[in-house]
Amino acid sequence: MSFIKSFFISLSVITCQLISTQADTIINIRNNCPFTVWAAAVPGGGRRLAYGAAWRIPQTNLSSISSRRIWGRTNCNFDTSGRGQCQIGDCKGLLECQDYGTPPVTLAEYTLNLSNNKDYFDISLVDGFNLPMEFSPASTDKCSARISCTADIIGQCPNELRTPGGCNSPCTVFKTDLYCCRNKSNNCGPTNLSKFFKDRCSTSYSYPKDDTTSLFNCPSGINYRVVFCP
Repeated sequence: MSFIKSFFISLSVITCQLISTQADTIINIRNNCPFTVWAAAVPGGGRRLAYGAAWRIPQTNLSSISSRRIWGRTNCNFDTSGRGQCQIGDCKGLLECQDYGTPPVTLAEYTLNLSNNKDYFDISLVDGFNLPMEFSPASTDKCSARISCTADIIGQCPNELRTPGGCNSPCTVFKTDLYCCRNKSNNCGPTNLSKFFKDRCSTSYSYPKDDTTSLFNCPSGINYRVVFCP
């Protein structure tokens, strides 16, 4: 066996060992709503979850995908090929989502092993609200951060944001820099409409720059759970 061939075999073994020791982070998604929810995840795809059903998604820390999200879709119909449509949260008519869902959706957002061996995660209402949600570590042994949004946002939704099955974000309705924070030079802040969401779910993002009270972190390498209707 040549030196070069031997070197590359040894390098491959070391690489495989490194990858095998990099444990996947498991996201466990559970539906506690008294109706069917079609869970969606990017990356991950999608799954029909009846009441009490769960879906485990391995998320490798070595993936090149940095920003990830999970949401629930409602009032969906799909054929045997996985094509159809959802009233809320639809992702281009596919059961197995490859793109983000159509607002309004309650979002679980996370980035794994971003810096200093930490995961960062949040619940965002920047795209509106459709389902109560909890996002937390699967165990409190290594991290006790737990965030949830369980208020009756749909029932109390301002008239200008109302839509069947959800509560729109101000950005979706008005599409201005004031609400969307699209202009990077604009030091956008909370508005009366974003405060509606913040007053009811104080640990959730209510507008794009709502980082101070809405972004949480845990040590990398732990598992998480997302619960619809906790």
